[in-house]
Amino acid sequence: MLLESFVQSDRFRGTCYKAANWLHVGQTTGRGKLDVTHQYAIPVKDIWLYPLQQSFRQALTR
Repeated sequence: MLLESFVQSDRFRGTCYKAANWLHVGQTTGRGKLDVTHQYAIPVKDIWLYPLQQSFRQALTR
Protein backbone atom coordinates (compact mmCIF):
# COMPACT_ATOMS: atom_id res chain seq x y z
CA MET A 1 0.00 0.00 0.00
CA LEU A 2 2.69 2.51 1.04
CA LEU A 3 6.42 3.05 0.94
CA GLU A 4 7.96 4.54 4.07
CA SER A 5 11.19 6.47 4.45
CA PHE A 6 12.91 8.27 7.30
CA VAL A 7 15.05 11.41 6.88
CA GLN A 8 17.30 12.69 9.65
CA SER A 9 15.82 16.17 10.07
CA ASP A 10 18.84 17.87 11.65
CA ARG A 11 21.01 16.96 8.62
CA PHE A 12 18.64 16.86 5.64
CA ARG A 13 15.45 18.66 4.59
CA GLY A 14 13.84 15.92 2.48
CA THR A 15 13.60 18.18 -0.56
CA CYS A 16 13.83 15.32 -3.05
CA TYR A 17 10.96 13.49 -1.31
CA LYS A 18 8.80 16.60 -1.43
CA ALA A 19 9.62 17.11 -5.13
CA ALA A 20 8.70 13.48 -5.85
CA ASN A 21 5.24 13.91 -4.21
CA TRP A 22 5.94 11.93 -1.05
CA LEU A 23 3.73 12.83 1.93
CA HIS A 24 5.35 14.23 5.08
CA VAL A 25 3.34 12.72 7.94
CA GLY A 26 5.32 13.68 11.05
CA GLN A 27 8.45 12.99 13.05
CA THR A 28 9.82 10.21 15.20
CA THR A 29 10.44 10.78 18.90
CA GLY A 30 14.13 9.93 18.75
CA ARG A 31 13.89 6.92 21.03
CA GLY A 32 14.04 3.91 18.73
CA LYS A 33 12.10 0.66 18.89
CA LEU A 34 14.52 -1.12 21.22
CA ASP A 35 14.69 1.68 23.83
CA VAL A 36 14.35 0.45 27.40
CA THR A 37 15.99 3.41 29.20
CA HIS A 38 13.42 6.04 28.08
CA GLN A 39 16.18 8.34 26.84
CA TYR A 40 16.38 10.08 23.49
CA ALA A 41 19.46 8.33 22.10
CA ILE A 42 18.93 8.58 18.33
CA PRO A 43 18.23 11.64 16.13
CA VAL A 44 14.69 12.79 15.38
CA LYS A 45 13.68 11.84 11.83
CA ASP A 46 10.97 13.02 9.46
CA ILE A 47 8.58 10.32 8.26
CA TRP A 48 7.72 10.32 4.54
CA LEU A 49 5.14 8.07 2.85
CA TYR A 50 4.53 7.34 -0.81
CA PRO A 51 1.18 5.76 -1.70
CA LEU A 52 1.31 2.92 -4.22
CA GLN A 53 -2.49 2.91 -4.62
CA GLN A 54 -4.79 5.91 -4.85
CA SER A 55 -7.27 4.38 -2.41
CA PHE A 56 -4.71 3.56 0.29
CA ARG A 57 -6.66 5.42 2.99
CA GLN A 58 -9.80 3.38 2.38
CA ALA A 59 -7.89 0.12 2.28
CA LEU A 60 -6.00 0.85 5.53
CA THR A 61 -9.08 1.94 7.48
CA ARG A 62 -11.27 -1.06 6.66
